[in-house]
Amino acid sequence: MSLSQVACSIAESPTLRLNEEARLLRERGEPVIHLGIGEPKNKAPITAILSSAAKLSSGDVKYTPTDGLPSLKKAIIRYTEDNYNRIVSPYNVIVSEGAKQSLFNIIFTLCNPQDEIIVLAPYWVSYPEIIRMVGGIPVIVTPEDGGFVPSFEEIERAVSSYTKAIIVNSPNNPSGAVYPDELIAELVELCESKGIYLICDDIYHKLVFDGRVPAPAYKFTNKDAENTKVIVVNGVAKLYGMTGFRIGWVVANRKMVEVMINVQSQTTTCVSPVMQAAAEGALTGMQSVVESLRLSIQNNRDVLMQELHSFTDVHCVKPGGTFYALPDFRAYVRKSVAKDSVELSNFLLKRTLVVTVPGREFGMEGHLRLSYAGSVKDITEGIERMKWALDPNAPSEIYIGDRKLVRDWL
Repeated sequence: MSLSQVACSIAESPTLRLNEEARLLRERGEPVIHLGIGEPKNKAPITAILSSAAKLSSGDVKYTPTDGLPSLKKAIIRYTEDNYNRIVSPYNVIVSEGAKQSLFNIIFTLCNPQDEIIVLAPYWVSYPEIIRMVGGIPVIVTPEDGGFVPSFEEIERAVSSYTKAIIVNSPNNPSGAVYPDELIAELVELCESKGIYLICDDIYHKLVFDGRVPAPAYKFTNKDAENTKVIVVNGVAKLYGMTGFRIGWVVANRKMVEVMINVQSQTTTCVSPVMQAAAEGALTGMQSVVESLRLSIQNNRDVLMQELHSFTDVHCVKPGGTFYALPDFRAYVRKSVAKDSVELSNFLLKRTLVVTVPGREFGMEGHLRLSYAGSVKDITEGIERMKWALDPNAPSEIYIGDRKLVRDWL
């Protein structure tokens, strides 16, 4: 059987694979702790539930406009004005099946074969694969100082005559780093002057800690929605704990949106009206749910950092946002336990039933992504198990579930 070389070259999503492994282990009754999951544990806002239930109960669940229901687009326009201080029209907005489809639509719309898109490491696992899907070339910029924020000079050096766009994800998945306003301002100026698109993946933009309020990219351009090179991607998944509703959107110039509508009309046709009603309910309802989630996750961040501080030879840059940390486990990769982050993650899953995500998938070999979106109990017990498996200074005995285990490999 002959299959598409392009399709076969696309890597499996490591995060979704790990989610499935964790699910299967739980079904077998194993006491799994999932520190790899990319979703908060809170319930969806009641306004989202009631709005979607009302739409479903009406029985009027039909096709919708490809670019989204007018009422939801109105809510997105209001959200953009409130949070970005930017007035846009309905023609600048398209609603999609999650921010991932939004990003695919953007990149498919922008890229000709062999066009380049700059991706800043550490990066979300799907960016390079989506770029390759459409025939583009991901150009990875890795900070030379070993940190999580590339310098403007490093990014500028990566720009070529083939560069079509730069993707910026701040707060950043997987590191939790929040890019300095000065860097965002420089990138906006670079893109506006060279005609390069700046794709801002803002899916975590309100999950920022310690009183910091990062400036959106729009702040640094005086061009309107029709003329700026800034493109904003957002959605309800992370801020409202609505990952399963699959609602994302793009704010861009009218011509781009028109092309994305054509692309979407030939793929998914439209977004479910029930899910759109839920998103509208979330955006127009009480926004205190977002602040409540942010405070809860900030507390979890503090707990995680406290636990990691006592982990021998593990170093972690304190996350400024999201619900991820990317601690450095290279001290253990160099030893007999594992030769890389993939083996280390598999070792931890096998020995401790703790799910982590290998840093290699994010362009940061030797690190592991840990999610602190779950409970404090999961965080403390998960790190305790990891210490038991890796840290020679940790006690050699532990209970995992109702089984007493003894470490005999260090």
